[in-house]
Amino acid sequence: MSGGVLGVALRRIGVSLPLVFLVSVLVFVVLRLIPADPVAMSVPPNATRAEIEALRAEMGLTLPIHEQFWIWFAKAAGADFGKSIAFAQPVSRLIGQALPATIELVVVAAVFATIIGLAGGLLMYRVAGGRGEAASDLASTLIMSIPEFLWAIFFILLFGVALNILPFTGRLDAGITVGRITGFLLVDTLIQGRFGAFLNALSHLLLPSMSLALGTAPLLMRVLRSSLMEVGNEDYMMMARLRGFSERRVLVHHAFKNAFLPTLNLMGVQFSFLFGGTLLVEVIYSYPGLGSLMVQAVANTDLPVIQGVALVYAVAVLLINLGVDLAALMLNPKLRIAK
Repeated sequence: MSGGVLGVALRRIGVSLPLVFLVSVLVFVVLRLIPADPVAMSVPPNATRAEIEALRAEMGLTLPIHEQFWIWFAKAAGADFGKSIAFAQPVSRLIGQALPATIELVVVAAVFATIIGLAGGLLMYRVAGGRGEAASDLASTLIMSIPEFLWAIFFILLFGVALNILPFTGRLDAGITVGRITGFLLVDTLIQGRFGAFLNALSHLLLPSMSLALGTAPLLMRVLRSSLMEVGNEDYMMMARLRGFSERRVLVHHAFKNAFLPTLNLMGVQFSFLFGGTLLVEVIYSYPGLGSLMVQAVANTDLPVIQGVALVYAVAVLLINLGVDLAALMLNPKLRIAK
């Protein structure tokens, strides 16, 4: 990584840290305004008032809210999010078990979204001005108008129930177990040389990842097409055509390189939404990731888990945006000079 890129990375991290702090404050304060008593959920029905007050003091709920926040935030900075009320386990352990599943889902969905978005954008540019333009516009609009959770339900009904060719619950079939090494099933199965289990885990990822990908891909298509149309009449494009290069070579080797950067910036925004969109999709597919954990925590008013998962989501979104910004800097020397 060059000095310019490293400097930008450090500046972005410096800006991101206050944002993480503000998100932490917001989540903590909002959850304290909810009319729910976590102590009442942690004691048996026959607990005495003295036992309830003792537990309240032990959980720090008798302190002013700002003191409660600083205690929690200091521990959270060290990855200690407290103990879950509903699961009676450390929140960090629950997040550590669920986070790899969500990251795996998001990465596969991002790969599908990128392939569909870039291929679709190139196709839309090629048919622009022809008979296929109206059809491509209609198709991208139709795909974009359907939210991820509807795609998820449609895929279950079609590929899981009607055709019965793909699984739609969990991460593996019931009879398959894989030893945990990294928590990423696709990685763990390859490390252990279990290619059958790898294919089984991949088959469980196809429907939820495609549901997420189709919520992102149409925007990538449209932005890439617009960018290609902008650079299509540039001088270097004309020179490439005059030199006898085929239209396909001009498109792939000249136009695409310059049109890709605006698409890359949009990818950062969309992949951030992609991470947040896992919540409903994981619930629909009974996928044991961070989204499912959050839904269970909300249902149980498990404040420590909600706080921990919300903070992890915020950090993940900031890291995705940082990664995309750095990729753009490395691909575009002009941005490095400007910085």
